[in-house]
Amino acid sequence: MDVKEQVMKAVEKISKDKELQEQFRKEPVKALEGILGVDLPEEMIGNIVDGVKAKLTADKVSDSVDALKGFFKK
Repeated sequence: MDVKEQVMKAVEKISKDKELQEQFRKEPVKALEGILGVDLPEEMIGNIVDGVKAKLTADKVSDSVDALKGFFKK
């Protein structure tokens, strides 16, 4: 299982679905297992959850920076 590929797949789905976002906040492992359709091995759970959280946070920061750039151009 390619962790990076799984992280990107999960981020794509979570970022488009408010219900998945809420579920991921409350129960990240259960949400990821549902999204990926697999029972995650114990040694991979932490890495995938951390990767998804980091990517989602980075995407939000990027969106905020883009919005600020647009604001200052006006």
